[in-house]
Amino acid sequence: MARMVLSTLPGVGQRLAQKITEHFGGEDEAIASLKSGDIARIAEIDGVSPKRALSLARMVAGQSGSFLATKEAERLHRSLLQDIVSFASCAATRERMQLLMPIENPAERRLKVSHAMNYAQNNIESMNTLSGLFHNLRQTRFNNERYERVVVSKEPLESFKKWCRVLQPSKDETWKDYTVFKSITWIGSGAPVDAPDGWVVLPNAQNAELILPERTIDWFRHNLRTLTVVADLVQMSRKPSENHPFINELYELIVGLEQLPEILMSIDDQGDLDTMADVKDRLWKTAKSLEEQVNEEVAQAMNDAKMDLSGSELLEALSDGAAFQRKLQEATTDVITEAMEKAKQTMIQTLEGTGVRCPYDIFSSQWPAKINRKTIDEIDQALETKLKTGKIEHMLLLAKKLGPLRGRCEEVVRSLIEFDQWICIAQWAVARECVLPELVEHGIYIEQGRHLLLGCQPDPVTYGLGFAGDKDDQQSLALLTGANSGGKTTLLELLAHTCILAHMGLPVPADSARVGQVDALHILAKAGGTQSAGALEQTLVELANVVSDPTPKLILADELEAITEPGAGARIIAGMLLAAEAQNDTTMMLVTHLAPAILEATGRDDLRVDGIEATGLDSNLELMVDRTPKRNHLARSTPELIVKRLVERSEGHAQALFRDILTMFN
Repeated sequence: MARMVLSTLPGVGQRLAQKITEHFGGEDEAIASLKSGDIARIAEIDGVSPKRALSLARMVAGQSGSFLATKEAERLHRSLLQDIVSFASCAATRERMQLLMPIENPAERRLKVSHAMNYAQNNIESMNTLSGLFHNLRQTRFNNERYERVVVSKEPLESFKKWCRVLQPSKDETWKDYTVFKSITWIGSGAPVDAPDGWVVLPNAQNAELILPERTIDWFRHNLRTLTVVADLVQMSRKPSENHPFINELYELIVGLEQLPEILMSIDDQGDLDTMADVKDRLWKTAKSLEEQVNEEVAQAMNDAKMDLSGSELLEALSDGAAFQRKLQEATTDVITEAMEKAKQTMIQTLEGTGVRCPYDIFSSQWPAKINRKTIDEIDQALETKLKTGKIEHMLLLAKKLGPLRGRCEEVVRSLIEFDQWICIAQWAVARECVLPELVEHGIYIEQGRHLLLGCQPDPVTYGLGFAGDKDDQQSLALLTGANSGGKTTLLELLAHTCILAHMGLPVPADSARVGQVDALHILAKAGGTQSAGALEQTLVELANVVSDPTPKLILADELEAITEPGAGARIIAGMLLAAEAQNDTTMMLVTHLAPAILEATGRDDLRVDGIEATGLDSNLELMVDRTPKRNHLARSTPELIVKRLVERSEGHAQALFRDILTMFN
């Protein structure tokens, strides 16, 4: 069923669907990652390029990009995205935002963007704090390593074979046949009553997080940086804050993870196990130190002891050495006993909290004192057993606590990455002085619109087409004429930017705007020169299909006349214009230098012609242009002004020639 969903996507067969599913470990995981725009992880699949990965993600997300009907439209969309994502907090958000395409119904996006912009404008410091926090967001990942643990199950458990050995016992095998392995997870019947150290015994495979508990815990360790972002948001949500739809939505995303901050702090806290491990590490050093301590204390006591012997006692000692030894022992026994008891108490204190008891006597001789190595070995072994048992118990308890949270954490992180894109868009919109446009039925209108990608401060332009325009601009078709380098292509791109952004549900670079909703945007870029007969035929077929299509669309064409010689070009364009005019849901603007010839070819004098007029040269000999087109005005081109500039900038014979040419314009 999982692969059937993927294999229905265009260009995705059963084999690729299988590879995707196996790479992500299951259908749900694959679909979730594709929808989240995890391009880098998708591109890890053998045979899937980053471009293909993006295409797959967009298809799964339901944003294939059919609105962008031409390569030029796609190019402008990429350029816009590049500008917007430059404000993104992290790489994961930048990847996620590649899924932002024009969509049929952008109402939900517009609402999210509206809330984000309002919050950004009125809570600058808080928005900057969030942006800084989200800088640490990453797509969650499992640590790519194999574990020593061996899973023994009658079920195949294929998904675990990527991470560890999975063995299926034969009928003749028992659990004893697997004791050669250090760490075992035994699933199902046949398990030992008392599991050996390092074993996990489970009745079934339902609790996947316990089958390989090391992997469950490592996921949280590996993604700790990202999960700390979530934990910080949980801490922020506990404090009183402003009541705003934007921040309220953020805190709704993290519901169910209220205990995450405390849980993350406990991941590396093993309590008594850490103490036990420390005691074990220091055990032999401690034992040797106690041995030296006892001998030093007894030696010092002997040096301080005073034995007064009478003459008869001295003679008795010489004749009966045993009697003297008994007397000497009586004098030193208390000292030795006291020193050894003191050492034993030190060892008891050392072992306190480990659950390992100190034997009755840790010394093998009284004088000189010798530590009992067998006893210390037994203590060491007892500590080792306790550690192994304690570690597996602690690991299981931690995996039981963390396992159910992993899926929710993955879901929340994906949601936060998506949420971060609204932060990014809001900050971009505020910086670029953008506004949400009004969505209308037909046409396009921008007031004081500004081209975003010129690399300089552009002159604002007011312009409209169709019903969205002002009362004098409501014709659906317009020819745009005027000065070379006067801004005709810039205006065309501004209209395209506005249309693309509006259909993405995003703000546009204008003081205000109205945009009619269409099914497709056709941008017909400036032709590269006169075409061959075959190429011309193909171009004309494509043009005819576009202009005669009755679906709602915006057509922006730039100097189509270059496809063939000027006279023929004017007649062809005239026919295309009339075909487009016959489609009620089509809005079209054509940038051209052949307006008079086109009008003559149509036999019409009521077609709209707008012009961008150059008024002269400034003191630096740069063109002075009013970038806002004059309505119903056939604007002059600028050759005269260009020649005038050449007169001023050239010398000698060239200057004389340009001066002669300039007189011809008069």
